Amino acid sequence: MKRIITFGTYDLLHVGHIRLLKRAAALGDHLTVGISSDELNISKKGRGPVYTTAERLEIISALDCVDEVFVEHSLEAKGDYIKEHQADVLVMGDDWAGKFDMFNTLCDVVYLPRTEGISTTYLISSISDVGKKVAKAG
Repeated sequence: MKRIITFGTYDLLHVGHIRLLKRAAALGDHLTVGISSDELNISKKGRGPVYTTAERLEIISALDCVDEVFVEHSLEAKGDYIKEHQADVLVMGDDWAGKFDMFNTLCDVVYLPRTEGISTTYLISSISDVGKKVAKAG
């Protein structure tokens, strides 16, 4: 059995997330997804996620292409997570190209193209802009 692992925040789930997860799952027989804890998200992005860790675990685990989810507490522990989940392939979006090559000694590392024109940051900004316009109009 070929085991795939990937990581992300998966806040405000969108088509880009779905497409990446489906393509990751297609590379093997079992897809494990590490979901950044609220604290990790705050430390790496400077803001809390829209949904809590528990909610994001529930959302991602409900997807048919996902076999297993866990909480990622530390970026520095990726190698440990790869070993713990016996991953054969680490999949990340190509915005991370080259940044995880050090794990080639533990598993294959694959960078998949992201869906053009969509990101959680963009969605949050768009929603915020709409909210500001509605508040001004009201």
